[in-house]
Amino acid sequence: MNTKRILIVGGPGTGKSTLITDLEAKGHVCFHEISREVTAAAQKRGIEQLFLTQPLLFSELLLKGRIEQFKDAEPLNTPYAFYDRGIPDVAAYMDYTGDSYPEMFHNACYEYTYDIVFMLAPWEEIYEQDNERYESYEEAQKIQQYLTTAYEKHGYHLIDVPFGTVSERVTFILNTLKTHE
Repeated sequence: MNTKRILIVGGPGTGKSTLITDLEAKGHVCFHEISREVTAAAQKRGIEQLFLTQPLLFSELLLKGRIEQFKDAEPLNTPYAFYDRGIPDVAAYMDYTGDSYPEMFHNACYEYTYDIVFMLAPWEEIYEQDNERYESYEEAQKIQQYLTTAYEKHGYHLIDVPFGTVSERVTFILNTLKTHE
């Protein structure tokens, strides 16, 4: 069985991790966002926001981790593997900051491709800042634009997930997957 890689993307605070947690609770294989782990590890070393102080290093660590997650789905014998963010997110965030980065970032986007990409739009009612999410809601909206551009640039058709309860959004995703079988 070829496991389809299903990506859930969107700017900060759009509900991606909540959906991933719900999908996992329903028995689906899910790969969680790793940027919080990278940020937390840097904070333990005294670097408050690695993405802000060393964006290239932060992005290289994310790229490496997301490629590992991608490869972790290869031996699976399940219909779907869900991902909270994907490889093109790394290039999108670097474009957002205006920092330069190696061509290998784009090469990875073309080498490791996902089957279906669901996009969650910024949603002010659920947006919260915390220790790892430093962006304002306005910044999250700008990041969303860079994410959309990056995914479309790398050949993806984005499926917009409507606002709703967690259950409604998960149902939308699962029903949409049935139409792509």
